[in-house]
Amino acid sequence: MRTFFVAIMVAFLCSSCRFKLPLPGEQEDNSAFQVERYDRLQSMYLTTGDFTAIQQMETEYPLETRTLIEKVLKLGNVEDPNINKKFLAYYQDSTLQTIISDAEVEFANMDDINNQLDCVFSRLRDEIPSLELPRVYAQIGSLDQSIVVGDESVGIFLDKYMGTDYPLYKRYNYTQQQRQQMTREYIVPDCLCFYLLGLYPMKDFDSQPQRARDLHMGRVMWVCNYLLDKKFFKTPFVDEADRYVRQNNVAVKDFLSAPV
Repeated sequence: MRTFFVAIMVAFLCSSCRFKLPLPGEQEDNSAFQVERYDRLQSMYLTTGDFTAIQQMETEYPLETRTLIEKVLKLGNVEDPNINKKFLAYYQDSTLQTIISDAEVEFANMDDINNQLDCVFSRLRDEIPSLELPRVYAQIGSLDQSIVVGDESVGIFLDKYMGTDYPLYKRYNYTQQQRQQMTREYIVPDCLCFYLLGLYPMKDFDSQPQRARDLHMGRVMWVCNYLLDKKFFKTPFVDEADRYVRQNNVAVKDFLSAPV
């Protein structure tokens, strides 16, 4: 899906929804929205083997833990008596330990992300009042996922947003274009886009003609641009969606749910 995300530059949102990094010494987060720090429990278990941390992961985040272990890392079934040992052993790789440590530093404070999510989801609720907003949580993968969408939840893989100049990205041959998208400024646009794709999937997507798929993606990307008040996503199909909305004055909800 990341192939659809091209040449996206992040500046500011509108005055009421501005992308803003925290000021030096700024600690308090007044946003209503909070990213749940599943990654901190994960880090505790994977660096120290603390059994209480994995217990908390399993009891407080059972679906998230199952998704991570079974679907993302593909380590086996969470019911396997040895699965926690496999999980721990997998992350003893020196590169993954470095990622865990670096992500803990890079994302020690996520107040800016909370504020941005609070703003954009408020705007989404204005457009679709009946919408149930998702739980958003942070986690650490192994450089192969950015966002995962589950049942009423969105998971952010912090390891995919460590910054353009993160040394491991260069070591593993991510291109300059790819690395431009692997910064914290991309977290909220990616969250919103994947969340909307989950809410408004295209029926029989794999069997649809390529143009229909591209138009569907263009619609979702256009809505993201609209809610973020910035043209993050730039493709000919986003432009086509923009022309359609201007000509037909269609509401966001109707636009997303209408057949292509």
